[in-house]
Amino acid sequence: MYLFSPTRQDGTTLVELMIGLSLVAIVLIVGIPSAQNIIIQNRIVGALNELSGIVQFARATAIDEQVDTIVCPTTDFTNCTTNWSQAKMVFVDENLSGTRNDNEELLVGTPIISSSNFITGPGAVIRFQGNGEANSMATLLVCHKDKEAKYARALILSLQGRVKVSRDANQDGVHEDNSGSDLSCN
Repeated sequence: MYLFSPTRQDGTTLVELMIGLSLVAIVLIVGIPSAQNIIIQNRIVGALNELSGIVQFARATAIDEQVDTIVCPTTDFTNCTTNWSQAKMVFVDENLSGTRNDNEELLVGTPIISSSNFITGPGAVIRFQGNGEANSMATLLVCHKDKEAKYARALILSLQGRVKVSRDANQDGVHEDNSGSDLSCN
């Protein structure tokens, strides 16, 4: 008694192979764009979370230490710039000069964000006073390099120093700012 018939052949036919390849192609065509959207959204959210963390750290330090604390973009962790896509730093501004001097300790810094994203924001610095208030209202906008509004997210800072993340209130796929206007990366 044979387990296998001597005339029986095991394997795949050309038709079965083509069907299998077609199924793989369909899965890839459908899956890759979805995966790319997820990766872009995760990078944007990661940049926004990092930005939120450093801004909230600056405010908490200002309140805890009862001192003016600054968060700003920087290229060298000494001077503030206006390019929010650069690294960010937080320091206590002891002499209220708006710049970091040699005797002012760097409290925390972040790396440059991914080259696939960019951040726009207010002027060079965000200053928190000892009571936690900000020197001005600010919106820090995080965008993908393709500038599609569906990826735009914002960190909104009130005069009281409260930090809020944008949301899609009207469920149209685009987040809005405090006034209800769609965020735009252009």
